[in-house]
Amino acid sequence: MSLSPTASAPWLSVVMPVYCGERWIDVALQSIAAEEADGIEVLLLDGSPTSASLDLARSYSDRLRLRLFERPDLLTWQAKTNVGVALAEAKHVCWLHHDDKWMPGRVAAIRSWLDADSEAPLHLAPSVLIDKDGRELGVWRCPLPNDTTLPSTLVIERLLVQNFISAPAPVFRKDSWLACGGLDESLWYTADWDIWLRLAACGPVRYHDKVTTSFRVHGSSLTVTGSRDTGEFASQMQIVLDRHLPALSGPAKGVERAGRASINVNTALAAASAGDYSHLLPALAKVLGLGPAGLRRYLRDSRIWDRLMPRLRAKITGAF
Repeated sequence: MSLSPTASAPWLSVVMPVYCGERWIDVALQSIAAEEADGIEVLLLDGSPTSASLDLARSYSDRLRLRLFERPDLLTWQAKTNVGVALAEAKHVCWLHHDDKWMPGRVAAIRSWLDADSEAPLHLAPSVLIDKDGRELGVWRCPLPNDTTLPSTLVIERLLVQNFISAPAPVFRKDSWLACGGLDESLWYTADWDIWLRLAACGPVRYHDKVTTSFRVHGSSLTVTGSRDTGEFASQMQIVLDRHLPALSGPAKGVERAGRASINVNTALAAASAGDYSHLLPALAKVLGLGPAGLRRYLRDSRIWDRLMPRLRAKITGAF
């Protein structure tokens, strides 16, 4: 493909926020290069203290339309992503963290999604969870009907119980992102959950039950290291739940109860991962206290088994 400044405008922008990504960034970029990447730009914003990640990225300059930014002033992935989306030239954007990757067929799938509905502010899809060595652990799906136009209220109701969206999978409209303000940079853990809810509120959403991305679970991820402070961890989730509950009307009470029970479970599991098991029984009691209808809602929308079992499998095998 031509990498000249006069190349035609891209149809898709991929934003990659990077910090010390040299362990996995080669795999991430190779997964894009293995696709038919004509018309796709990759904006890589690197805040690392060394040039190791950028040096690896430059080796792809003959295969990808790369735009590389050395930005040590951007201290978080949220800040890098916001800048990257603002700089994106395409109408549609997705992001790919340096420890995740695309799967074969990703580009063809996105083209078909946008051909079917380019006006949707948000296209969602599942991801496969992989361990630190790239072995598949299980599929993380969304509790949504496949290949149909979904009203904002349905998506928001289910998403408020739990963030069931794997970060590398969605494709969104740049103008919708900018209109709703981008990532809240004060949310170190739940900024992605918050932006998916705001994008869902922009208009009907499409869900495609086709796995085209891999989400890596490993012990050095921000989710794992940050969740060791259980009070702050719970607070991050409560902020998002409280912020978006007013968007609902009729079923808000049931959604709120399931959402707060989900926060209790997530916090208890984070504490248990750090060796504190005292929160598990109270969290279980909260879930059982939802009653039959609430329990069904929680089990459907939390995707608890999709999220938990692969992580347990990785820990048992020593690949976390």
